[in-house]
Amino acid sequence: MRDKKIKLIGRREYVDFPELNIFKVEAKIDTGAYTSALHCKDIAIKEIEGKPVLCFKLLDETHPEYNEQEYRFEEFIQKKIKSSSGETELRYVIKTLLIIGHKKIRTTVSLTDRGNMRYPVLIGRKMIKNKFIIDVAKIHTGGILVEK
Repeated sequence: MRDKKIKLIGRREYVDFPELNIFKVEAKIDTGAYTSALHCKDIAIKEIEGKPVLCFKLLDETHPEYNEQEYRFEEFIQKKIKSSSGETELRYVIKTLLIIGHKKIRTTVSLTDRGNMRYPVLIGRKMIKNKFIIDVAKIHTGGILVEK
């Protein structure tokens, strides 16, 4: 059996969402959360050219330029997700490309108001499973290669 290289990340990392034109947003890595989440506002379904389209705006104090742009997705689902307070919420979920530690991952992200949270992005264990090792003593590693 040959050794595989895997990337190490810390408890917080900068992430990019290139399909949303969003770069270097700080994310909390949370193995206690199953899914990933993105801090949004004005989440609504609008009918555009006879089709339902999910529209939303981002909320990010460190990147205020993202806050006014309306993002639109024709492909989305709704899913029941348990919040950090233990409440079950019905959230919209999109599929998009995320870059963490120079690794590109097509993943699902739920849209929610994370106004009472410190970080606008939460990365759950579903997205990082079998892709990264997490060292909670580190932050902003950028995905250091390690031998597995």
